[in-house]
Amino acid sequence: MTSVPVTLCFLLRERPGNGPEVLLGLKKTGFGTGKIVGLGGHVEAGETDAEAACREVLEEAGVVVLEEDLFDAGSVEFVFPARPEWDMSTRLFTTRRWQGEPEESAEIAPAWFRIDALPLERMWDDATHWLPHALGGAKIDVVIVLNDDNETVLDVRNYLNLGPETPGTP
Repeated sequence: MTSVPVTLCFLLRERPGNGPEVLLGLKKTGFGTGKIVGLGGHVEAGETDAEAACREVLEEAGVVVLEEDLFDAGSVEFVFPARPEWDMSTRLFTTRRWQGEPEESAEIAPAWFRIDALPLERMWDDATHWLPHALGGAKIDVVIVLNDDNETVLDVRNYLNLGPETPGTP
């Protein structure tokens, strides 16, 4: 079975007196309901990863992101040995440019979080292993293997920090 291609896109902003923030959202339906997640989803047939990221941000938060404003933050491969049909190959993007203000959708209730105070206890267990690095400007390549409970991390493989970049800079 092959991995399902998905994307995640993290909107980043600076708030005077608050520091850098990221837009995440409470998942209201589907895979991961009840968890705080990044904006994103499946890559549809005929779409590039960047096109999918822009579409998903628009659908989930009502914000327009242009492909040329995306920064490639790397990839995360999620392996679910107990549920291989859940395996995902995830392309990560960040951006500092968009149009509109985030609004709640049927799927996501978006909210801004300080990057130095991410709500990791409310996110998927794997987020602690890669999200701070991706939001910090590193381009990452990591494989996360989940335990049989499909929630907790069994193993983290092939972590590569390819060096600091400027998040959101295309």
